[in-house]
Amino acid sequence: MRIGLFGGEGSLQTLVDGAVAAEADGFDSYWLPQIFGTDALSALTVIGREVPRIELGTAVVPTYPRHPLVMAAQALTVSAASAGRFTLGIGLSHQMVIEGMFGYSFEKPARHMREYLEALGPLLSGEPADVTGETLTARATLDVPDSLPVPVVVAALGPRMLQLAARLAAGTVTWMTGPRTLAEHTVPTIGAAASAEGLPSPRVVSALPVAVTSDPVAARERAAKIFQVYGILPSYRAMLDREGAAGPADVALVGSAAEVRAGIERVRDAGVTDFVAVEFDAHEPVHSATRDLLREFL
Repeated sequence: MRIGLFGGEGSLQTLVDGAVAAEADGFDSYWLPQIFGTDALSALTVIGREVPRIELGTAVVPTYPRHPLVMAAQALTVSAASAGRFTLGIGLSHQMVIEGMFGYSFEKPARHMREYLEALGPLLSGEPADVTGETLTARATLDVPDSLPVPVVVAALGPRMLQLAARLAAGTVTWMTGPRTLAEHTVPTIGAAASAEGLPSPRVVSALPVAVTSDPVAARERAAKIFQVYGILPSYRAMLDREGAAGPADVALVGSAAEVRAGIERVRDAGVTDFVAVEFDAHEPVHSATRDLLREFL
């Protein structure tokens, strides 16, 4: 299992510094979210020129605000800047965001993702897109010099989205999905869908909050506050319910080095190919202890 770090948010220089440190520490990958701040794809274009080895990824960029042609052009630009080290993570986002903030329809989101991937996939492989669907039209070819094909992972939680990720992408990237749910639901569902299509085993990227600490009660309280919103968003709530977790703090890997190590090993044993740690406590000595433990898995 490969080990990566989640870059979080911050100034562009902060994100560059985080990637430089992750590469220097020997981590396999460095991922950025697209929320309501710095543009992740733009930041990774800069990082790709400054950091020469580590894999770069998004986890994740919402699809609705960016037409597949725009998304593909940006992704291929990151690929050119990073010499082909970029993986594009995309997701639907949430109804409250897409309808309430952007004013787009969130009707039949799986249909939207299918049509989006049918357009995006060829473009990221240097081929023309020719899709006329119910939710979008994409008929064009892109030419981004020095770019290489860009693999896509999809934020897929339910069975239908996992099947789409197996058939039309390289795999899935999960968040707030605990080890039991990964082992009993995520990995077998996407694996069976890929096998049925005669496709290679898909990539499964799991991201979870991590903190090695002598005060786990305080750390879980901190996690509960930071990640509170994920306990009420329907898609994540469904994964927490599958896990038997009351809230996001219950799937955070928190505790002594031995306890956190055991949690990461459970994720690995579930069949995950990549674990991405969200280091949510930057205070010392928690940050150093967490980073030291993560390096043991490299």
